[in-house]
Amino acid sequence: MFEPRIYRTQMERGRFASFEASYLETDLWIGISSRESVNRVCEFVREYIVVLRKELEAYSQKNPEFGTSFSPLSLDSTAPRIVQEMLKAAQLAGTGPMSAVAGAVAENVGKIIKSRFSLEEIVVENGGDIYVDLYRPVLIGIFAGDSPLSQKTALQILPENTPLGVCTSSGRVGHSFSFGKAHAVTIACTKTAVADALATAFGNKIQSAADLDTVLTETENINEILSAVFIIDDKIGIRGQLEIRFI
Repeated sequence: MFEPRIYRTQMERGRFASFEASYLETDLWIGISSRESVNRVCEFVREYIVVLRKELEAYSQKNPEFGTSFSPLSLDSTAPRIVQEMLKAAQLAGTGPMSAVAGAVAENVGKIIKSRFSLEEIVVENGGDIYVDLYRPVLIGIFAGDSPLSQKTALQILPENTPLGVCTSSGRVGHSFSFGKAHAVTIACTKTAVADALATAFGNKIQSAADLDTVLTETENINEILSAVFIIDDKIGIRGQLEIRFI
């Protein structure tokens, strides 16, 4: 079922020149620091995401388990770069490779925009999974469906933290599959594909508020996690290096 992405209307439109680009399941909101470049960047991105999706489709056709497995698969040094990133992220998280697809696409798009257009700021949002590269601080609010804490909590991202991935998984909101019941599991990592896969992995483990302490403790064993925020009903668990703001 389609759910309107109303959070996109709350992006800092005065700060970013923005556009949307979509192809198949990929649906991006992109903000950049140059209004003069927005048309050229938009045209480039709309072509580039077709290339990325075709790479993923071609690999899935040859390796059907890539698109269906809920468990990690073996690494493949012959695969396209985005596939290798997803396979590595899934192995770290203990999930299937598709758990990392939105984050992997967001980061690949963000990095190629940076290399082609030399922009000072780039935000790529892909279904709630976000890649950021900034020169000024930004707050990233956490959407948690009908939880009373939804959009009341935000991670403050400083320029020195970026480039960075901030990804959210939910057992209550959106079309992505989750074994858990959390309203939101948000993970921040330097690699967006890793953040995406880990958000899925930890989201799968939360069935009730009683699980928060145990699951937060588990995040301490994963060096790649910079911050974690878990929300279920009216309870929240927080750990990590990034500052949390209540808004």
